[in-house]
Amino acid sequence: MDEDSRYEAVRSRDGRFDGAFFFAVETTGIYCRPSCPAVTPKRRNVRFYPTAAAAQRSGFRACRRCRPDAVPGSAEWNVRADVVGRAMRLIADGVVDREGVAGLAARLGYSARQVQRQLTTELGAGPVALARAQRAHTARVLLQTTELAVTEIAFAAGFASVRQFNDTVREVYAATPTEVRTAAPRGAARRAADGTGIPLRLAHRGPYQGAAVLDQLAWEAVPGVEEVTGRPGARVYRRALRLPYGTGIAAVAERTRAPRPGSGVHPSGWLDARLHLTDPRDLTTAVQRLRRLFDLDADPYAIDERLSTDPRLAPLVAARPGLRVPGAVDPLEAAARALLGPAGCGRLVEAYGKTLDTPDGTLTHLFPEPAALARPEGVPAPLAALAAALADGTLRLDPGADRDDAQRELLALPGMDAATAALIRVRALGDPDVTPPGVQAPDAWRPWRTYAVQHLYVAGESTP
Repeated sequence: MDEDSRYEAVRSRDGRFDGAFFFAVETTGIYCRPSCPAVTPKRRNVRFYPTAAAAQRSGFRACRRCRPDAVPGSAEWNVRADVVGRAMRLIADGVVDREGVAGLAARLGYSARQVQRQLTTELGAGPVALARAQRAHTARVLLQTTELAVTEIAFAAGFASVRQFNDTVREVYAATPTEVRTAAPRGAARRAADGTGIPLRLAHRGPYQGAAVLDQLAWEAVPGVEEVTGRPGARVYRRALRLPYGTGIAAVAERTRAPRPGSGVHPSGWLDARLHLTDPRDLTTAVQRLRRLFDLDADPYAIDERLSTDPRLAPLVAARPGLRVPGAVDPLEAAARALLGPAGCGRLVEAYGKTLDTPDGTLTHLFPEPAALARPEGVPAPLAALAAALADGTLRLDPGADRDDAQRELLALPGMDAATAALIRVRALGDPDVTPPGVQAPDAWRPWRTYAVQHLYVAGESTP
């Protein structure tokens, strides 16, 4: 999009572009999402940015009315396989906060200077600024949904000091941390303090076929690690999470919700979720992994528009607009499920999974770590080889992995076939343009062949 097209999107308050770009108003010093309900500023006063971090770096603060920090992530980062796309997926997973820019660069196979230059050139902000914007959003969520002390929130959000935390919150939100907390919806902090976890709204753009996602997650659920409860239309998906600093229990509701008319908030909708974390520093990572699992950063407008041009797919897209492809929170779990199925994974969990310190109903274990399955006895040979490759770093299936390199490494493993490798590439790596062997996929489906196959599967015309 050129800047005139972006301005037209702002003028029409088009929510399809929320997260794809941001605009800032020089006369007010604030930046917004394209669908902000405020009076449209004059064109000469508007500047456009590819990320919230770039707007913040230029001195603009977040709009209190449209909350631009709460938009879905750009679908571009799911599609792109280059270093910028891979870097953005890793930054969202919290790698810069945990490992620094040097750790990010090492994962990408570039120097820190190269990563800094490429991100700044294309996105207007380097990895530190991008991670800082994410920390600010995490801090706001914790301030408004928990009763943790401000000092605890500062370090839980990833800030190096309380002073840095205070300065960032004031700069981004034009308010002190106390003022941000006071602006929370009435009762939110009290509910979170009652032991019910951190309440979240996981925003998505466009229509969302929650029933189809829950159907698939229920069918694939690994006993002891995942469950789907409730009646159709009001089900809840729950699972245990292994996270960098501790563990968590996540619950995500099936029903997608839309904002109240006149509320001043215009995401396309959201899923209600709740997180119980043993360490609040894991909030950002846990949220991003849930977003990947539920495919919340996809662009259904672009996907449906392209697939609707195919006569075979057009009626399927019309029947299920906004169909998503579930991802994964644990790449080894996704790979094991592709190889052994849910029941086989359940036996692995019982034999090698770590028991939760505090089991929650049927959620009793974490899925085993790679080192626990990298053994020749008791573990099927293909999975043992895959786990060993993950454990020693030969194979990478994290958000920033090179998808082509990962597929080559998968196919080199003993017992790995092309169909299983393709499924792992879809679920663990989130590749939107994969077709399994035997499926005829015309070029017209590119770059959304994964979604085309998902439509065929949900309609009963293909196997998973």
